[in-house]
Amino acid sequence: MLRSYYKTAFRNLRSQRVYTLLNVTGLTVGMAGGLLIFLFIRYHLSTDRHHAKFDRIFRAVVNLHLDDGSVQYFPEAPLPMAKALRTDYPQVEQAAYLKMNRELTVEVGAPVPQNVTANGSQQLLRFLEHRSTALVEPELFDIFDYKWLRGNPKTALREPASVVLTESWAKKYFGDSDPIGRTLQLNHTVSAKVTGLLADPPKTTDTDINLFISIATLPQLDPTYDLNEWSNLNSSDRLFITLKHPQSVVGMDAALPALARKHYGELAKYYKFHIQPLADVHFDVKRVVGGSIRPSLLWSLGLIGLFLVLTACINFVNLATAQAIRRSKEVGIRKTLGSSRGQLVRQFLLETSLIVLTASGLAILLAIVTLPLLNTWLSTYLSLCLDVVTIGFIALLNGVGIVLAGVYPAVVLSGFSPWAALTGKLSVSRRGSFSLRHSLIVVQFVVCQTLIVGALVVASQVRYLREAELGFNKDNVIMVNLPTSQKSQREALKNELMQYPDIKSVSASQRPPSNQSLYGGSVKVEGRGDWEKYSLRERIGDEDYLQTYGLQLIAGRNIIASDTIREYLINETFLKKLNIRAPKQAIGLKIQYYLSPVLLPIVGVVKDFHQRSLHEEIGPCFIASHSPSFKQAGIRVSGKNPAKTLQYIRQVWQKLYPNDVFEYTYLDDQLAQFYENENLLFRLVNTFTGIAILICCLGLYGLVSFIVTQRTKEIGIRKVLGASVSSIVTLLSKDFLKLVLIAIILASPLAWYFMNQWLQDFAYRISIPWWVFVLASLLAIGIALLTVSYQSVKAALVNPVKSLNQD
Repeated sequence: MLRSYYKTAFRNLRSQRVYTLLNVTGLTVGMAGGLLIFLFIRYHLSTDRHHAKFDRIFRAVVNLHLDDGSVQYFPEAPLPMAKALRTDYPQVEQAAYLKMNRELTVEVGAPVPQNVTANGSQQLLRFLEHRSTALVEPELFDIFDYKWLRGNPKTALREPASVVLTESWAKKYFGDSDPIGRTLQLNHTVSAKVTGLLADPPKTTDTDINLFISIATLPQLDPTYDLNEWSNLNSSDRLFITLKHPQSVVGMDAALPALARKHYGELAKYYKFHIQPLADVHFDVKRVVGGSIRPSLLWSLGLIGLFLVLTACINFVNLATAQAIRRSKEVGIRKTLGSSRGQLVRQFLLETSLIVLTASGLAILLAIVTLPLLNTWLSTYLSLCLDVVTIGFIALLNGVGIVLAGVYPAVVLSGFSPWAALTGKLSVSRRGSFSLRHSLIVVQFVVCQTLIVGALVVASQVRYLREAELGFNKDNVIMVNLPTSQKSQREALKNELMQYPDIKSVSASQRPPSNQSLYGGSVKVEGRGDWEKYSLRERIGDEDYLQTYGLQLIAGRNIIASDTIREYLINETFLKKLNIRAPKQAIGLKIQYYLSPVLLPIVGVVKDFHQRSLHEEIGPCFIASHSPSFKQAGIRVSGKNPAKTLQYIRQVWQKLYPNDVFEYTYLDDQLAQFYENENLLFRLVNTFTGIAILICCLGLYGLVSFIVTQRTKEIGIRKVLGASVSSIVTLLSKDFLKLVLIAIILASPLAWYFMNQWLQDFAYRISIPWWVFVLASLLAIGIALLTVSYQSVKAALVNPVKSLNQD
């Protein structure tokens, strides 16, 4: 019996190749989209879950409460807090402090013979590391799980100038040589000994560290850093703890105010420490550092994936019912010969299963082929590992597909009356089923229309972020590092660079005007006694800062060259905070900042500029000169001969800094990194909008096939009575255009609501324009017309004699 079912199923699928191809294509695309979304969601939800103590690991964070009522969030903690938690809080099992992504110049003796010089000495290989480095306390290895290949986790990082490497970085530095006992030179000042070797950590981790340096090395790398300073909060600092019991988190949060009072005294009211579960760290998008992706995006993608699979199943139903009339005589004959309804249901379900399983296999292949491109596009490390979870998801996907796509057509087809089927009196255009199919098409286009509007709004906002007026000129500025703060080298660099005709200006600074750093502190104003109730942001640069970055001076004069802070430029927002209306009135007013122990004058006011991304409002800010803080040089170029100009910059830089690695970035590229999440969303929405549109088109094609089959004789009669091709196409198309219009009416307010909520995350954003909805509507109508027209025109061109003679 089963063999007979398979033979019949294969015969039917082979005889209806177009029908089978459409179903397989729709299901393949839908299931591949669902599988890729599953892998993407799983990738993010599995971050750091390989740690055995995952549910007991927390990160210490602080909310800085200012007197003006504002709250600033910092995912960091002061260094001595780790020791305090280990010694004073019995509910804490372990605590460890780390300074992540500290920029380092790493030098190592070349491990390969070709790097031996003529006199027999080895050349140094130099690396400038921006990421995956950290100064850590050895207790970190009691919290996070790392696979140790060599060394002792208890002692490897106890001593100063000791480092631990992962396998890949050990190979990068030493080739195939044994790294244990070898030496790395850090920032030309520290000779660090390799004391341990780790296996590379999984890609699904936010603590992506490949070079671990003992925290005791910090004073040698930065002699100005105070290991016992509680007021220093740095964006690279992290403090992780493990609790003995996960349930003690509430008690731990309640105990932290006492810690703040003990170490901050009267200032404790500003510091509100609490602990954050490790599960939340990956989704912390309040700050770019440590943040990855919004949970709402994952759930939205999950719904889209579910929609893709459901829509593919809906298309199967529509196409199956469109074929119902053609198979009615087969059903009538089989029932007459004694087949039961159950046997027919099993037959049709078997056909559905063959199509779903074929589509599932093709979906897996499509996902495998697509993954490399998707990983490059999304900057992820997705992989299709057929473990228990993935196999279970694929099995669930197949089961849902077979049930949703197979049950309804099987019930409808097996329920035909033998007499009606054999005499041609069969009609499946019952009002209920017909309305259901129309409703499903409306639902499909509601989602498609919402996605189209979403894609257009996201594109408009991303374009606005790229092209918004920032208050300075970001174009044609090359950023290079200043390895040392020696004045002679800086001045020599500027003087030699300015001799090149295509270089317009050069400025040494701590950071460019807009960056993700939150350097700042309190300010005291002359004649007001107490410190102000807001935090002032700093931009440290030399006398060429305004010219190089195109900042606009609206009152007073520019700062003069100085190695220490002697005077300030302030922005318009700071002016408003001072309750001063006219910029000229601020000239001569003295203020005190923590970098200077005395009151110093304001000499100029600059037009407001964005200090961070457009997610945040412009804050009060000053510009001053403080040469020990200079870390970068901004070089404005003409842009006429970029390759030659860059080559000249490289030569001058390497002559002055021969022991360092030359790297450069364009300022506009740096600023573009602010909006990686928005670009990711833009790519995801575009991709799955395209997939959804494709599946919707297949659904429309299925319903048009059904209608044309039902109205074949009607079309023949109309042509005999003189109806034109255009009138028949209009007759068949208008019903579908009504469905699309209904979908547009339903989708527009939904799309506006969801996209308006998304835009609230930006302090500076577009207003959703009316043309977005018009363009999305025209696109939806155009897609529907293109899909419907093919079958309509084909039906209208059929010879009416054939139509009237069709059984």
